[in-house]
Amino acid sequence: MSDLFELSVSRFIKASPEAVWKAFTEHGTEWFTPRPWTTPKVDYDLRPGGRADIVMQSPEGERHEYRGVVLEVEPGRRIVTTGAFTEGWIPQAGDMNFVRIDTFEPEGDGVRYTARARHWDEKAMQTHRDMGFEMGWGAAADQLAEVAERL
Repeated sequence: MSDLFELSVSRFIKASPEAVWKAFTEHGTEWFTPRPWTTPKVDYDLRPGGRADIVMQSPEGERHEYRGVVLEVEPGRRIVTTGAFTEGWIPQAGDMNFVRIDTFEPEGDGVRYTARARHWDEKAMQTHRDMGFEMGWGAAADQLAEVAERL
């Protein structure tokens, strides 16, 4: 834990930086939600203020729609999003709002992918941890690696 109220997962992905970026930005329906859940929709407008909308679905058909906004993009290196706002800077209420920071750092013959969730306070961070953050986001990171290594 830190003053940033941050949770994170990191994976080494044995693929080119271009393949990892493409897997993240163009193949989100293949990796974003830990199996057996699926991700029927990933709609990013990769510019500050652009949309970051995702739909996750359970095997039984339960759907969770996440609407967010892109805060920052450094192509090939970093994407920052949040669900605290939607496109058009419309505030969203919610107990689980956080800032998501995904980074892609070249490392040896691959990429160090790190996903961070920065929460407003310790309670929100702990709630996210208790929901299974490490297992869920870790599984998604593994699935991202599978897609990137296949491209």
